[in-house]
Amino acid sequence: MKNFWRILAGIAILILLWQLAALGLNRSILIPAPSETLLILFHNFTTPDMLLAAGQTLWKVLLALALAILLGLPLGLLLGLSDAAYNLLRPLVMVVQAVPVISWLSLVIFTWGIGWRGPVFISFLSLFPVAVLTTVAGVHDLDKDLLEMAKLYQVPWKKVVREIHLGSLLPFIAAILDVSIGQAWKVTLVSEYLCGGDGLGEAILTARMNVDIPSVWALTLGAVLLGLLSEALIKFVLRRFRHAWKHS
Repeated sequence: MKNFWRILAGIAILILLWQLAALGLNRSILIPAPSETLLILFHNFTTPDMLLAAGQTLWKVLLALALAILLGLPLGLLLGLSDAAYNLLRPLVMVVQAVPVISWLSLVIFTWGIGWRGPVFISFLSLFPVAVLTTVAGVHDLDKDLLEMAKLYQVPWKKVVREIHLGSLLPFIAAILDVSIGQAWKVTLVSEYLCGGDGLGEAILTARMNVDIPSVWALTLGAVLLGLLSEALIKFVLRRFRHAWKHS
């Protein structure tokens, strides 16, 4: 209960600072008042077009996140278990991590043009190294004595992978999701803004081209709230999954 009131107090302080900045500048083209922004936010997200745009962005975020987990987890498991594979493939993973988003954007625009594939691909590439390297760290953190005991008692390798490796990696999977969900929203919105063709990023671009700065603020706030909501839902599902895993 104390945490709830602290969160409310933090939100109130943030809104107060926002209101003071808006009053100080007295220029809504730079910083609109919170009341104006919230009214536009409510209006935007009660229209079918904006709800469709939010849904388009959401499924891209979830698809990129799912691909990063489904491909990054097995590769990270391989690199964590095999020193040879780690030394061979780690430079490639680091290169993917180091390439700027703008470079991937340029390549995507020349390859696919405007469309949904660009934001999904770029978001996946921004999340994939995190998934791989976090999984590697999780494998290296496994209890070596437990693995030796499983080997000594000739536990089947499928059971070792499921009960020891994957079971021990669940906290690291949670860490991947915790770090990646916010990053996925940011990268997807930027990609939509530049090459998406639809979604909230494209809506922000349209508002910017119309010099409708209050709408830019409202759309940004809406994207932030959707990101926080999706993060909370994913964490809830993951907690339920971990609970079911422990009791299976």
